[in-house]
Parts: sequence; structure tokens; C-alpha cells
Amino acid sequence: MSEKKHVAVVGLGPMGATMAETFLKAGHPVTVWNRTASKADALVAQGATLAPSAAGAAAAADVTVISQTDYKAMYASFGDPGDALRGRVLVNLSSGSPTELREAATWAERHGATLLTGGIMVPPPGIGQPGAYVHYSGPESALDEHRATLAVLAEPVHQGADHGLAMAFYQAELYVFWSTLTSYMHSVAMLAGYGAKPGSLRRFTAKMLTDLAGDGPMGFVGHLTREIETGEYEYAENTLRMQAVGMDHIVETNEDAGVDTTVPKALRDLFWRPVHEIGEETGLGSVYEAIRKPQG
Repeated sequence: MSEKKHVAVVGLGPMGATMAETFLKAGHPVTVWNRTASKADALVAQGATLAPSAAGAAAAADVTVISQTDYKAMYASFGDPGDALRGRVLVNLSSGSPTELREAATWAERHGATLLTGGIMVPPPGIGQPGAYVHYSGPESALDEHRATLAVLAEPVHQGADHGLAMAFYQAELYVFWSTLTSYMHSVAMLAGYGAKPGSLRRFTAKMLTDLAGDGPMGFVGHLTREIETGEYEYAENTLRMQAVGMDHIVETNEDAGVDTTVPKALRDLFWRPVHEIGEETGLGSVYEAIRKPQG
């Protein structure tokens, strides 16, 4: 049985602390650092070692996992690390923009380190659980070297050498996540304006979300993906104009219910743009073309 690699965890918020605990439970030697040192107390009691600095934590470990609010926090934490990072692999799972992640890779390289960027797609309770995964980007060789260790947290999924790709995938999924949940809250609020109970929509929404991802007649995720790939937007059964008129009615229904209409109006306007720009003989998928050509 191969020896467990020594892991450092920098940043002990809910996510970082859970990561460190997960590594400990898997038998890895763990060194931790946090700006507020007392946050490490529970982990030290479980066998972790508290480092005097972020750079010191990285210098002691085979691989360092960084879990902080953003990439500015990484720079502030490590300061001028001297040679402490030379030859080390840093894995930053903090949030940021693709541009920030690319700049961070250059920073790491200047200090002799290799950076893997990542976006973890579960909240803290999901770490180490079946179905959890992380989008990684950067050198695949570095990921392969530490794949088994990082898999303790979640399945590693490599998205390419461009350090910005992991965050692009992360933000793409997060946008689907938040827009879906927001539209659910919006719809519940709209129904409440007509006297419906908050829970009355739940089972129908759950079925719709399952069906959208499936292969049946409602499997629009697969259907739209195929249309986007070919650039051919089917309109024989459902023209985009029909859907745009439907969006008019959604706006009117929300207005009648007395709830905010900012998002429904923006969606309505987005639906109408391809109708005006392409013509009435186009399908729902052509909204993708409008999204690719922002107004203004």
C-alpha cells in the first residue's frame, strides 16, 4: 500500500475545515493554516499540525489545497514566500474569474510552484460523498500526480491546460444553479399572489427538472445541445415566436400577481430578439445566437 501524501490546507472556513477533516479521516498527514489560528483547534485535536504561516504549511506538504474567499486572499496569505513554494503543487479551489486564475498561475510560476485551479461543485456537507466532483484546469501531469489524494475530496475532472477553464465551468454550473433556484422562488411568489401555498409547485418543478435532463419528449437539455452543435434550430412544432408570446403572458401574470418583473421582462426581451433579427421561422435554440451577441 502506497504511503499517504502529506497535504496542507490553507483557509479553514466551512469548506476548508471540512476538506482538512476529510483528508485526516482518509489517513493523510495534514498541516493547516488559517489567518485566525484558533479555527484550527478542532483539527489539531484530530491530529493536524498547525503551521506558523501559509508558506510554511506549503513547504511541509506534498500538495497544498487552498480554500479561501478569493484569489486576493491567497496573495495576502502567502505574501513573499521566498523559496517555500519552489517545487510545490498548489491547488486553489477559491472562487474568482478565469482571468484571475490565469494571473495566479503566472504568480505561482514566478515562485517556482505549479498551480492547479479548481471549482468544487458541492457545499461542505457533500465533500467526500458519492457524486461530488471538482472541475480542474492547469497541467494534467500535476493532477495525475495527486489525483488519488484529491479524489478523497471529490472526483477530479480535468477540463484542460488553460487555468481559466475550471472557473469557467464552475461559474457556468453556478449560473444554471442560481437562475434555476431563483426562477423557482419567483414562480412560488407569483403563485402566492393568487393564493397558492408555497409547497404547491414543488413536485411539479422536481418532475420538470428530471424530465429536462432526460431523453423523453421533455428532454430539452439534450435537444438544445444538439441544435446548438449543428446551428439548426427546429421550429416546425414550436416556433420561437410562439414562446416569445408566451413570455409576454408570463410577464402579465407576474404583474397581475404583484411581484417583481425584472427577470421575466429581461427573458421576454431576449426571446423576442431572434424573432426580430432572424424572423419568425426559427426555433427556441436560436436564443443561443442572441446570447452570443450581447446588445450595446
